[in-house]
Amino acid sequence: MVEMPEVGLKVRIEVKSHNGATTFEGTVLHPASKGHLTVKLVNGYNASYLLDEVLNLEIIDSLKIEQIPVETQGIESDSKLPRIRILHTGGTIASKVDYKTGAVVARFEPHELLASVPELAEIANIEAEKLGNMFSDDIRCQHWNKMIDASKKAFDDGCDGVVITHGTDTLHITSAALNFAWAGKGQAPPGPIALVGSQRSSDRGSSDAAENLIAAVYWAANAPKPCGTAGDSTVVVMHSSSNDGKCSIHPGVGVRKLHSTRRDAFQPVNSQPLGFINANSGDVSMELTEGYQKLLDENSREICITPTKYSTTVRIVQFIASPWLHEEEIEAVILTSPQAIIIHGTGLGHLPIDDPEKDAPENTKVWRALTRCINRNIPIIVTTQCINGPVDMNVYSKGRKQIAMGMLGHGSVSSPDTVTVKAHWALSTDMEMDKAMQSNLCGENNVSLLE
Repeated sequence: MVEMPEVGLKVRIEVKSHNGATTFEGTVLHPASKGHLTVKLVNGYNASYLLDEVLNLEIIDSLKIEQIPVETQGIESDSKLPRIRILHTGGTIASKVDYKTGAVVARFEPHELLASVPELAEIANIEAEKLGNMFSDDIRCQHWNKMIDASKKAFDDGCDGVVITHGTDTLHITSAALNFAWAGKGQAPPGPIALVGSQRSSDRGSSDAAENLIAAVYWAANAPKPCGTAGDSTVVVMHSSSNDGKCSIHPGVGVRKLHSTRRDAFQPVNSQPLGFINANSGDVSMELTEGYQKLLDENSREICITPTKYSTTVRIVQFIASPWLHEEEIEAVILTSPQAIIIHGTGLGHLPIDDPEKDAPENTKVWRALTRCINRNIPIIVTTQCINGPVDMNVYSKGRKQIAMGMLGHGSVSSPDTVTVKAHWALSTDMEMDKAMQSNLCGENNVSLLE
């Protein structure tokens, strides 16, 4: 039996398996259980074997993985380059393996992020500020407000652009929130703001973190001033495909995470990319799409000096139109005094409110419950579960009935998440909900960008 190697060493092991002896390479982690050798393989996965099953063990790198000392991480400034501030909130882009547990955790400090991607020094003068170290599922509207304040301060301090590192799971929700904050009232931010994340942690060989960050910083440093009408007040920068070399610049109000693991998880929703950042052979370049260039040429918005903020007391409830929607759930939620209800309708935006065969009284009860909500002046906004495509309640009698009831959302091409953020913003700024839903405030209802 081989001896247990130290945690952090890179090893090559030969183990017994059902198919005979098999060889693996990886980094030694703390054992998953007593008497086991646990190794993080080069593909990012962990594997554990009984020490009795390990036939041979060879140390191929005797240097243990350690953090780079802070003192060595300074990046010299160049007065000719733009000044970009990176606001760190956490997420996989700022994560790495915890060698005590083998788990991926958010613990990169901003200076570590910079030291790990030295190419940034050739693009811009980089500043970094830590707002938090969170996975995005924990982010709420108070954190949006912190990002709004921090981005405003960056521009007030003279920065040319802002990059926000963020977990991917709710990145598209935050990007919509920042768009309405900066451009919802008909203005545009002083410079580019880019939200960026990664699908795989920074210390994995398959990580997309470095290329995404380089692309985001390049956009923040070189992109045209946002026009505010194209969802460009805050963009989402992520891989265009599973391959390296190209990142898409998505409008922050017209994108959604549509895959849990792929590098190109973010795809347009009723929109198209504003541009692309190419990073082939170390050369970084930018190209804008024709539709975006046209909106830039038509831009006449003033610069926003004071972005709006989100009320932390707003309560919005969401339901899904399905065979499991019942009156009781709706009535129970009403007791919590929500300021708006979002219902993810089927197809063009339909709800289970009819009983044509006289054998589904549940539907009639849902209709009555929703009617009571509208009579209590609680806005009911309909989106579509289809993600792409418009909400059109004029096509079928069911939809026309919903419009007659007073439901909002007809004609919207916004994603369900963007609609919900928009409702929160409208409630925070005392904007009439029906007017907000009918408007194209900052590119969220821009049908000219439909693919």
